[in-house]
Amino acid sequence: MTDQRSEPVEPAGDVLAALADPTRRHLLDLLAAQGEATATNLAEELPVSRQAVVKHLAVLEAAGLVAGGRVGREVRYAVRPAALNATARWMAALADDWDRRLAAIKRAAEAAEDAPRS
Repeated sequence: MTDQRSEPVEPAGDVLAALADPTRRHLLDLLAAQGEATATNLAEELPVSRQAVVKHLAVLEAAGLVAGGRVGREVRYAVRPAALNATARWMAALADDWDRRLAAIKRAAEAAEDAPRS
């Protein structure tokens, strides 16, 4: 069976791997609520060090979920929704595929149940 989805799985894999960590999900929530923030500001909201926040932000940035931009001496981070939106579309397409497959199995089972037995 060939994979005919238009979007590659790898970017979705990067996003899902980045979101697997609860601290990174919390960072994303904070950035979504604040619009943009520095690693120092974010560390004040979490029970981890600034250095740990920077490492988590690097993973989120590599997955395309956040972007950091220098403003003077600070690096301000903001959410980039495109990667998350692409992953949501990929997951919806995957769910549609499974819905079609399960519907076909159901039809086959119902047809077999209704068929005369000899």
